[in-house]
Amino acid sequence: MSYFSGGIHLNNYYKYFTENLPIKNLRLPSKVVIPLSQHTGKPARPIVNIGDYVLTGQKIGESDGEISVPVHSSVSGKVTDICLWDHPVINQKVLSIIIESDGLDKSIEPEKKYSDYTKFSADELRSVIKESGIVGLGGAGFPTHVKLNPPKKVDTVIINGCECEPYLTCDDRLLQEYYSDIIEGAKIIMYILNINNCKIVIEDNKQSAIKKIQNIISNEQNIELKIVKTKYPQGAEKQLIKTVLNRTVPSGKLPFDVGVIVQNVATCFAINNAIKKGIPLIERVVTVTGEYIDNPGNYLMRIGTLASELLDKCGYKPGEKKHKLIFGGPMMGIAQSSTEIPIIKSTSGLLVLTVDKTQYNFYSCIRCGKCISACPIKLMPNMISIYAENEFWEKTKLYYPQDCIECGCCAYVCPAKRPLVHQIKLAKLNTRK
Repeated sequence: MSYFSGGIHLNNYYKYFTENLPIKNLRLPSKVVIPLSQHTGKPARPIVNIGDYVLTGQKIGESDGEISVPVHSSVSGKVTDICLWDHPVINQKVLSIIIESDGLDKSIEPEKKYSDYTKFSADELRSVIKESGIVGLGGAGFPTHVKLNPPKKVDTVIINGCECEPYLTCDDRLLQEYYSDIIEGAKIIMYILNINNCKIVIEDNKQSAIKKIQNIISNEQNIELKIVKTKYPQGAEKQLIKTVLNRTVPSGKLPFDVGVIVQNVATCFAINNAIKKGIPLIERVVTVTGEYIDNPGNYLMRIGTLASELLDKCGYKPGEKKHKLIFGGPMMGIAQSSTEIPIIKSTSGLLVLTVDKTQYNFYSCIRCGKCISACPIKLMPNMISIYAENEFWEKTKLYYPQDCIECGCCAYVCPAKRPLVHQIKLAKLNTRK
């Protein structure tokens, strides 16, 4: 087994807060805010009106193009508004559908005709996945039906169970509690891609999940478990492919260019729900953890639940110190300016940290080169940062900022505490063709 260059070994992954806590269902939210943009590509188009009564699982937003997916109501109740609302990832308001829950959770009748999926074509199953609104749940939010229709032949599917981001344990718990559903999802993916080589990859700090998967795949000829060393960002696609298959995805290329498709374990779980149970993507497991949280844990949450309501149910009690709410983990998560932000399909965690752990004064680059050694893409973050700071956008292009995966390794090791990821993001925005 090979290993990717760069990356970091963190002093503490802080997973002990929630890694041994089983997934729980919380009571239904009083209202949900469903953004029509929860995926890469064109936002969905609303197909309901203010005043309409909708059911749980009912389509309320239609996909608008091939790289787009529908959105569904996650509760039953009344559409009270269709308006612009703050988005947890996009730095602007997006059109969203507001639904007041009636608390009854009346659902549409699930379509189970595809449960014996081998009777249907790959195109039919991709259509079901699209209509179920499934996107990559590891964070990228790319429409899954598109990813499962690569323009080149692939020979391997990698199921990503690394979950290398600190604090987050939702994927770990899925592997421990819904292992059979994840394996079925992996088999559906192999059937759609017409391949017989699946590798489930888990970091070695998740021993309980490893045992569960080892047991269930013991008689599976085409599914292999790969246990990899804990290292950040092991779960990034290109780094995972390098570690498991010793294949290098070139700059500007994608995993299918080297014959691989990577899917997150939560995406496999969602695919199984859609194909075998007829359930669209209306909920996901979210890790709630950090400071000022009395009841941290992993919660199966309805998409559209406001962070304020989720935090309240988890015993959030703000302390005296200034703190931040982060959607995701501390390395790649996004700090929020408000708690009135909805959980969306790509939300893996809610993390509360005090400002003294997330905010520092920064200084001039001291040319130590630590960020270069840590970069898993082999970029020069120091040079991108310096040129971006001075708005020399043409010069930043020479250092390929678009290849950055925004993992945060460079900022983590920087002794000058420079906001390298922020500056690289600026460089990306100003150097796109």
